[in-house]
Amino acid sequence: MQRSKNDVWVGIFVIIGAMAILFLALQSANLLSLSFQSTYVITAKFENVGGLKPKAAVRSGGVVVGRVDAIAFDDKTFQARVTLAMEKRYAFPKDSSLKILTSGLLGEQYIGIEAGAEATNLAAGDAITATQSAVVLENLISQFLYSKAAEGSAGNKK
Repeated sequence: MQRSKNDVWVGIFVIIGAMAILFLALQSANLLSLSFQSTYVITAKFENVGGLKPKAAVRSGGVVVGRVDAIAFDDKTFQARVTLAMEKRYAFPKDSSLKILTSGLLGEQYIGIEAGAEATNLAAGDAITATQSAVVLENLISQFLYSKAAEGSAGNKK
C-alpha cells in the first residue's frame, strides 16, 4: 500500500514537471502569450512585413505594449495589413508611427511604436498610416553591390 502511494506522488510530480517544461518551451518560442490585460485593436499597412509573424511583440522603449494579432494581404492596395492588439493601459497618440525592427542582427522581428505629439489617442478600430517596412537584408546587399558596380563603371570612363 505504501509503495503505490509513493508511485502516485512521483507520477504527479513527473506530470507537473512535464507541463512546466512544455509551458516554458511554448513561452520561449513565442507561441504562447498569457496576458489577462484588456486590449484594443488597431491596424496598419506595410509595403513589406519581412519575417514578421502573428504573436510578435509590439514594443515601445523596449517594453512590450501589445502583440501582432493577424497579418493579411490587402488585394486592393497590394500591401500587408497588420492587426495589432494593444494593451489598454498604454495609450498612444493618433499620429504615432510604426516600424518593423529586428532584435539583434538576425533575430526575430517585432514592431516598434514611436509616440507622436497629437492630443487625441488611438482607439479601437483606428488605423496608423505612418509605417516603415521591414529592412530586407538581400535588398541592402543588392543596393550596395549595384552602387559599387556603378562607381566602378564611372571610374573606367574617365
